[in-house]
Amino acid sequence: MSAQALQYVAGGLTAGSIYALVALGFSIVFNASKVINFAQGEFVMIGGMAAASLSAAGAPLLLAIPAAIVIAATIGLLLEKLTIERAGRADVTTLIIITIGASIFLRGVAQLVWGKGIRSLPPLTGERPIELGGATILPQSLWILGATLVIVAALSWFFGRTRLGRAMLATSHNRLAAQLVGIDVRLVLFASFGLAAGLGAVAGVLIAPIAFTSYDAGVMLGLKGFAAAILGGLGNFHAAIAGGLALGLLESLGAGFVSSAYKDAISFVVILAVLFVRPDGLLGVLRSERV
Repeated sequence: MSAQALQYVAGGLTAGSIYALVALGFSIVFNASKVINFAQGEFVMIGGMAAASLSAAGAPLLLAIPAAIVIAATIGLLLEKLTIERAGRADVTTLIIITIGASIFLRGVAQLVWGKGIRSLPPLTGERPIELGGATILPQSLWILGATLVIVAALSWFFGRTRLGRAMLATSHNRLAAQLVGIDVRLVLFASFGLAAGLGAVAGVLIAPIAFTSYDAGVMLGLKGFAAAILGGLGNFHAAIAGGLALGLLESLGAGFVSSAYKDAISFVVILAVLFVRPDGLLGVLRSERV
């Protein structure tokens, strides 16, 4: 592999890891409620902006980053408690519209709180590039890749070994059966919004030192995370990771070998192509229904 191609692959894996984290958030909420939470991108923005603001105010990164994640997770829990729960037994379409409204609301509040300016977060371990096989990689990219691996391992442990994680999995497979065996599906839905928001905040914190952040940064990242979830198969955790990495590589290689003008368009072409050719996603578990 040439140094140029290796550079594109490194960039693609970095971006793809972020998309994967956002896609995981979509999948977690979808499994708990069958709702696509279009406010997921705003939690990415909140995480990045909160961490950048705390850091600028003098807080050390070891304090600013966890605090930003907690803030985003708390907002996610409030979103579920104040909107989704109050909607009661509303149909899925209504709940999706609620999440779209929540996305617009959170973006508006963020603009009032932080303004329209672009903010940055200091990299975790410096900015000096690392040479690898002829390609140059920023230390922050390694942090992104490493953090993604750690999060995937932690989620595997959580869903496989903890009572709440197993309850979430049971609810995702069969909500009615989970209720019949005594699982509190309301608690599962509540926890899923907090977990998804926290994952979004982690993605926002990790990408802020490279791509900076602003009040509207979550829009595109949310759409690309959704595209990654669709590509892999919405509702499948492992597919969300594969979809995110695949989308990041497609974007990077497409921008490098074709034109950077098409970089953002690739995500939307992927959504359309997958929906037309394989609606369940490349590794999906969903099945179409006749209605």
